Formats: sequence, structure tokens, C-alpha cells
Amino acid sequence: MKWLQALKDYQHYLRIERGLSNNSIESYSLDIKKLVNYLEQHDIKTSPVQIDHEVIKQFVYEMAKVVNPRTQARVISGIKSFFNYLVFEDYRTSNPAELIEVPKIGRKLPDTLSEEDITLLLSHIDLSTPEGERNRAIIETLYGCGLRVTELIELTLSDLFFEEGFIKVTGKGNKQRFVPITDMAKKCISIYKNEVRSHLSVKKGHEDILFLNRRGSQLTRAMIFTIIKRLAEKSGLKKSISPHTFRHSFATHLLENGADLRAIQLMLGHESITTTEVYMHVDRSHLSEVMRKYHPRN
Repeated sequence: MKWLQALKDYQHYLRIERGLSNNSIESYSLDIKKLVNYLEQHDIKTSPVQIDHEVIKQFVYEMAKVVNPRTQARVISGIKSFFNYLVFEDYRTSNPAELIEVPKIGRKLPDTLSEEDITLLLSHIDLSTPEGERNRAIIETLYGCGLRVTELIELTLSDLFFEEGFIKVTGKGNKQRFVPITDMAKKCISIYKNEVRSHLSVKKGHEDILFLNRRGSQLTRAMIFTIIKRLAEKSGLKKSISPHTFRHSFATHLLENGADLRAIQLMLGHESITTTEVYMHVDRSHLSEVMRKYHPRN
């Protein structure tokens, strides 16, 4: 079995069997490509079926010299997943990466914006332009619904259930969830949809996509990052922010204002509440307030 064929089969498995998005599949593939590049650079002739523990251990050792522990952990996890697939398909009898230790990494607390930061950013959007109305709706939707960037750009007109107060979101693994939408986000989307989007010449195949560029096509992930970066520069905000920052801020502000962790998990679309629990570390004052308010000895 050749590496290229094994990788193609693995990608097909990730897409069909596990229902992963193209971005996730690309991330997993890059981990395997790093290993393949290492083998080529060191003229190591081995196949996915023949490679042994020692070769992978040496690859990890060399990788550790140039990348941080968090990246190492991700690559090792990706390689283990690849070989687990080969074992699952009976190409191998064991996983050669099974005993490779993942470096210890602390849980990184998410960056957040304050309510004042978000108001500052919104105040620097030029609403005299069509793109300004669109960008305001984008920021309000990211912050008001806690969406991932891919979920945002794939929102459709059919996903808007404003009368019921929800939007339908397609998350990781094509799992769908209904997320409540704020009145402000509804208002901004409605203005954009009725006063800006309705005047665009929409390209074929993009008729139902909510957020479009000036040429009538779906926005890209990169474009959303660019919009936010430029807005941060324009407002003079001295923080490194991304679309995900608004998602973190959404969860953090809900928690600070007394929202239930399970409710936040459902709105974010986290499969495990363990993922959501990272927000418990952002503002410990909330824990004190819960103790003061609910414990009988208080």
C-alpha cells in the first residue's frame, strides 16, 4: 500500500464514515503529510503497513525541535487516528504510534472581548456602505449566536426562523442545532437582507446563502478573518482577535450573567460538556456568586 493511496482512503473514511468537514479532513491530512515528508527527506523506504514504532518515535523527536507542544500533540493525535483507521480496515494488526507519548500542555483559556470592546468595534463600522451593513450583521450574528466561522458563512436564508426566535446551524460532522438569536442580530440581518442583499446579482448556486460578497458569491473563511482584522485596526483595539473570539465572548458573557453551563453547551454545539467547561475558568467570580446564592450554608 502506497502512502498516497492510504491517505486518499483515509480522507474518504473521514468524510463518509465520520462526517467531518473539509477543513477537519485537511487538518488530519496535513498531519500525515508531515510524516511522509519526513520519510522522504531522510530517504526512509517504508509503507503505511510496514512503518514501525521506532521510525515514528524519531519523527516525533525531530518535530519537537521545531514546533510547540500544542502542535506536537495535535500531530501525534492525527497520526494515531490514521493508524487506528488502518488497523480498523485490517491493513495492520497494531498501531505503531500507540505508545508515543503526547506532550503535557496546559488548557489554553480562550481570549475574550468585553461588552465595551464589542460596542467599540461595532461603532467603527461604516454603515454608509452596503458592506458596512453586511459586516455589522456578521459581527452581531457571531457574537449573538456564538457561531463558528464556517457555520456563519454557510448560513442560508432557509436557516432563519425569526418568528420562532431561532436560526438553524449546521455544525461539525453536519450536525444541526437550533440556536436562539438576539433581537439585535435579527434586526441587523433583516436590514442587510432587505436593503443590501436584495439588490445584489446573486451567482447561480448561491441563491440561498445569507452572507454574500459584492459579486454575489458566498464569503470565504479568510474574508471573515480579514473583515475582523481590519475592523480591529480601525477601532484601535489592541487585542489579537478572530471570528472565534466572538464565540468565546458569547459563552463567557452568558456564563458571567448566570446562564446554565448545559444550555451554553447546547448553543455552542459542543458534543461533550467537558469542552464547554473551559469557560468556568475564565471568570471565577461567577463560581463565588453561585456558591453565595445557592448553597444552604450561605
